[in-house]
Amino acid sequence: MKSLLVLFLSLGLLSACSTTRPFTMDQLNTSITAKSQASRARFLILHYTALDQALSLHVLTEQAVSSHYLVGNDQPNTVYRLVDESRMAIHAGVSSWKTHAQLNASSIGIEIVNLGYVETPTGRQYQAFPQQQIDTVITLIKDIVARHGIKPENILGHGEIAPQRKPDPGPLFPWKQLADAGLIEWPNADAVAAQLLIFQQALPDVVWFQTKLAEIGYATPKTGIWDQESKNVLIAFQCRYRQHTFDGIPDAESAALLEVITSKKKLP
Repeated sequence: MKSLLVLFLSLGLLSACSTTRPFTMDQLNTSITAKSQASRARFLILHYTALDQALSLHVLTEQAVSSHYLVGNDQPNTVYRLVDESRMAIHAGVSSWKTHAQLNASSIGIEIVNLGYVETPTGRQYQAFPQQQIDTVITLIKDIVARHGIKPENILGHGEIAPQRKPDPGPLFPWKQLADAGLIEWPNADAVAAQLLIFQQALPDVVWFQTKLAEIGYATPKTGIWDQESKNVLIAFQCRYRQHTFDGIPDAESAALLEVITSKKKLP
């Protein structure tokens, strides 16, 4: 009798096992979506390639660096999507902005075909961006920002998030056009002029400059010494907001721009 009972129980267990299906991905229930969520892309980083289009494509697809998009300089401009936005591209490297570091994981990268600069006896000569290419870049940025909700203050150049290593997209990239397109904020010219008169009378000390740059988001030394690292950070700032002179010298005009930007005295 006991053996019959054991056999019965065994058959019952086998029967139960045979009717239970293991979970498969086609059983995934996607009918409910959480309200508390946001895009993983918090930053948009702009670069120039420093290479021609063919070499840019080769490097960004076959080597250890990549980018989500490449904007060509052909006519009309070809825009390549090289990495899906859901995946991480290797474009930012060692980088930081405010409290965020290693921005590859939280950013979308746009590479722009542009040769960058050449060294000459009178200094670096940067290559201008054709207007059609900038128009293409602005259209692409608008699309990305609309889909991911990237804030204006998080649309940045590679040189801003890595000022000790990188200069791109350089002093000829027309940031003001991005401001005119409503993509980034821009300091009020009248407010800057008013602050310039003040700082021409008395220039702030080094700590003030370092503190203001860090307040914006730049990784800035706070040593009280105007060393090469501090100079590089100010150059990155000047390449965006004061492109006629980007020498890293903490002068009255740079101070006026910093004061207006950090005090939010911008255009309505």
